Amino acid sequence: MLTASPQIHAPTDEPVDQSILENEAQSVAHLFRDRVAATPDRPAYMHAVVSESGDEWVTVTWSELDEVVREIGAGLIAIGVESEDRVAIASSTRYEWALADLATMVAGGATTTIYPTTMADDVAFILADSGAKVVFAENAEQLEKLRSIRETTPSVTRVVVFDGVSDTDAWTLTLEEVRQLGREYLAGDPGAIDARIDGIRHDQLATIIYTSGTTGRPKGVRLRHSAWTYEGAAVAATNILSEDDLQYLWLPLAHVFGKVLLTLPLQIGFPTAIDGRIDKIIDNLAVVKPTFMGAAPRIFEKAYGRISTMMAEEGGIKHKLFVWAGGVGREVSELREQGKNPTGMLARKYAIADKVIGTKIRDRFGGRVRFFISGSAALNHDVARWFDAMGMQILEGYGMTETAAASFVNRPKAYRYGSVGWPLPTTEVRIAEDGEVLLRGPGNMEGYHNNPDATAETIDAEGWLHTGDIGELDDRGFLRITDRKKDLFKTSGGKYVAPSIIESTFKGLCPYASQLVVHGADRNFVSALVTLDPDAIQGWAAHHGMEGASYEEIVTSDACREMVQGYIDQLNAGLNRWETIKKFTILDRDLTVESGELTPSLKLKRKVVADRYKDRLDAHYGS
Repeated sequence: MLTASPQIHAPTDEPVDQSILENEAQSVAHLFRDRVAATPDRPAYMHAVVSESGDEWVTVTWSELDEVVREIGAGLIAIGVESEDRVAIASSTRYEWALADLATMVAGGATTTIYPTTMADDVAFILADSGAKVVFAENAEQLEKLRSIRETTPSVTRVVVFDGVSDTDAWTLTLEEVRQLGREYLAGDPGAIDARIDGIRHDQLATIIYTSGTTGRPKGVRLRHSAWTYEGAAVAATNILSEDDLQYLWLPLAHVFGKVLLTLPLQIGFPTAIDGRIDKIIDNLAVVKPTFMGAAPRIFEKAYGRISTMMAEEGGIKHKLFVWAGGVGREVSELREQGKNPTGMLARKYAIADKVIGTKIRDRFGGRVRFFISGSAALNHDVARWFDAMGMQILEGYGMTETAAASFVNRPKAYRYGSVGWPLPTTEVRIAEDGEVLLRGPGNMEGYHNNPDATAETIDAEGWLHTGDIGELDDRGFLRITDRKKDLFKTSGGKYVAPSIIESTFKGLCPYASQLVVHGADRNFVSALVTLDPDAIQGWAAHHGMEGASYEEIVTSDACREMVQGYIDQLNAGLNRWETIKKFTILDRDLTVESGELTPSLKLKRKVVADRYKDRLDAHYGS
């Protein structure tokens, strides 16, 4: 392993509630039990019940949640789940996911997460590698997938289905049937769940999350209860959130970012509105009116792009006011970042801009958002600055599956755009000689499941986790991630290029952009593949004589290429000569999770895309 610079701790000027850290819970199950005892009648969850007449949001208190979780947990015990037995969840984000996870915790088991989009072959590997005993399956589609691999997953003894009916062969049960088994078990042994909770060790396995990865088989990251309870205590100690907040949660819960957002309410006590339907986010925000929400950068890019293109298409005084308000807001945002407030004429202009434009933008997101949290990929700082200008901060954070999500996050009153903020309390960071970020702390994984070689490659003898990310720390301890170590490439002229920064910058410049894939390793210049957002480009097409045209017709038109070229020129103007994009191709479809070109957390699978479009990339170089 490479030697590293002296370690940097969290900045000393941050107020941290040490008592929370000193009284960290024994386990996630203990954390849940303590929360129920502390605030039994406060709301824990809101979830939508779908009917022909529309969605009805149902509120569940902590005590009501406790009753259901204990019954399902006892049902798991009744069907044979023992301490640290793996219980898999193959489902999209929904209330039942949270129930299954908490039930697994109080039964002393370990949750194994599976994306509902995961192909059967990979599901078989995850179940076999983890040794999962029980699987919660969302619906008939997931059940059929499990049936198709049943012979290769002998450890799975039962499947519990959220939606649908059970089989006649007793291999499957419905969620209600498991609850009934739990009621019967508790009738005979009322203290069964508390006994299981009492027996859970701090260092006991709580979760195995399989990384979606860009190549090869996924690796199972082993996270102990101590990793999750640390995350809850560390975030709570910074006072970023309070029990008066309301979270809107749509993120994939099979991803570590979504999973940690299930843990924070147990520590802090705020309620969570949960609904994984991405097409319902905007509608739901208007109804739920949350105070914060976590999301991947693509969500913010799409929202910014949609609003700005809509205003541009309106034209006239509305567009001029929108642009003016954005400029005024940016000036205010830059002052706030320095810990200052606007005064004089700027303060008066901002009050007008906020009333005319800012309040209307905030209303689209429910009107009560204090901040958003962005993670899983780099956020364009111009997009972040625009949201701040509109009165909704985006607090960018950084972490990995291997660190139980958050290791760094900007604070509402201490932030720098373009950075991922300060480390959480007691998390340590070093920058290696080659620029790699190294992390050590209570949130770090135990290791990779059944993969000691990969564990040894990632965690060194001193306990430092080698992240694979390149970064730098400024004078106040703010971390800036510049790229993935493996994504950096060198042109044939010997110049290094960091593609992620270029790609993120372009998406901030071009409101119609979906993806930019920068290419140029061992080439004599840099080129790129471009995809456009299918929704945004339709609006552009309607104003350029192509209303009703297909996506392929639009993106292959001369007018569209000229438009994209203009944004590429803007991008190039801010790049070093060797980084500039000399040639590009607009693909005839967008990159998607379903096609295997993006991970479920919307990260680019760079190698997959490069291999799939090798002929297009080669054509840029005449080969």
